[in-house]
Amino acid sequence: MRKTSTRLADGRELIYYDGRDAVRDAVDTRDLGPVAATSVMRYDVLTGEWVTYASHRNSRTFHPATADCPLCPSRPGGVATEIPSGDYEVAVFENRFPSFSFGAAAAGDLVDGERLWPQAPATGRCEVVCFDSDHDRSFADLEPARVRTVLAALVDRTRELSAMPGVAQVYCFENRGAEIGVTLSHPHGQIYAYPVPTPRTEALLRQSREHRRRTGGLLLRDVLEAERRAGTRIVVEGRHWSAYVPVAARWPVEVHVAPHRDVADLTELDDAELDEIAVLWPELLSRFDRCFDGVDRLPYIAGWHQAPVGAERDLGRLYLQAFSLMRSPHRMKYLAASESGMGAWISDTTPEAIAGRLRAVATGSTS
Repeated sequence: MRKTSTRLADGRELIYYDGRDAVRDAVDTRDLGPVAATSVMRYDVLTGEWVTYASHRNSRTFHPATADCPLCPSRPGGVATEIPSGDYEVAVFENRFPSFSFGAAAAGDLVDGERLWPQAPATGRCEVVCFDSDHDRSFADLEPARVRTVLAALVDRTRELSAMPGVAQVYCFENRGAEIGVTLSHPHGQIYAYPVPTPRTEALLRQSREHRRRTGGLLLRDVLEAERRAGTRIVVEGRHWSAYVPVAARWPVEVHVAPHRDVADLTELDDAELDEIAVLWPELLSRFDRCFDGVDRLPYIAGWHQAPVGAERDLGRLYLQAFSLMRSPHRMKYLAASESGMGAWISDTTPEAIAGRLRAVATGSTS
């Protein structure tokens, strides 16, 4: 894998990842002003969670025409984009509209001077990962060699971002579909380097801590082993990875993919594990696309849950979570009063039914 790092016109880093030799010397000729990140975090004393406010993101690019897509390669005589090269395999660059930034403006320690309301600048880093130069492809269309290049990029970015001072956790993810809130349809993902562990990770660490106290085991490993023993919700079982619908799945379509070996994050995977997941990952997403008749591309979120950096890292374990909010053809699962107001989840299906559907669509049929 060949890595080439350069800078965009406003100083943001751009990195090309190529599975072959390539010259990446194109220069960004745009006239761009500096990135202005105003993100701030406020502590919610009612939940113990940090909430981030990034009002500058209201001005980000919103559903441009294909000819104006900022993630396509730049073309002679065409619109200059975020990627100056006329082609690319995988490209990663700092987001111009970041939720978290090391350049975030300073904020006072307290809101309105009240000790009850701590706040802090939302420091960190947000990056965009372009999977392919073809505007009309999806991740499920990528051949294993290209997925391996994407994985190489995610491994490299996880390693570098985790080493940056002030980073507590790295999350690599893809949002797909306007129903999810995606504003750019070009095949791409993102990477967030958070300044604090996320609420979901904090909950996992709390549960994993208690599980270790009671049993001496690692919670995520024991969950995987229990799912493999039961077999009821297993979708695919490979040599190095298993894909399953979790026993308490919340989403209408959801699958977790976990390595059989204990690894904290993407950087700890070996070549055999990377080779297998490079085939399994897009295959599972292609099954998502076959879940419902009349739906060619299921809207989904897919993200790599990685152990936090530093304290209690040993309680985490790598896994991929992919899920969709679509509960039936073109009908979405809305988070109404019980879910949004009270955090009490109610599902319209069962995990066993989800697993059955994902197994069935491997042969192109649905149930």
